[in-house]
Amino acid sequence: MKRDPFDVLVKPLLTEKITGLQEQANRVAFLVKKDATKIEVRKAVESALKVKVKSVNVMVVMGKKKRQGRFLGKRPDWKKAIVTLREGEKLELYESA
Repeated sequence: MKRDPFDVLVKPLLTEKITGLQEQANRVAFLVKKDATKIEVRKAVESALKVKVKSVNVMVVMGKKKRQGRFLGKRPDWKKAIVTLREGEKLELYESA
């Protein structure tokens, strides 16, 4: 079953750490669907953003515990993908930010 690239990629992650990685090692990060695999993320980035991908690292980020008075809750877990682009590849998405 082939998935739509925009069904795999939820949104780009723009943090200070990711911006530093983008400048130093040509890496970008995305929040992806929880059930997405490395291969699906690679295909989604290559087809949606028209760049060549060197490697993909994924990790599940555990949601934080939050309190509202005496009630304890938990934010949902989410998956992050750090994509290393090939030499000479650039993303205009991050250049304009």
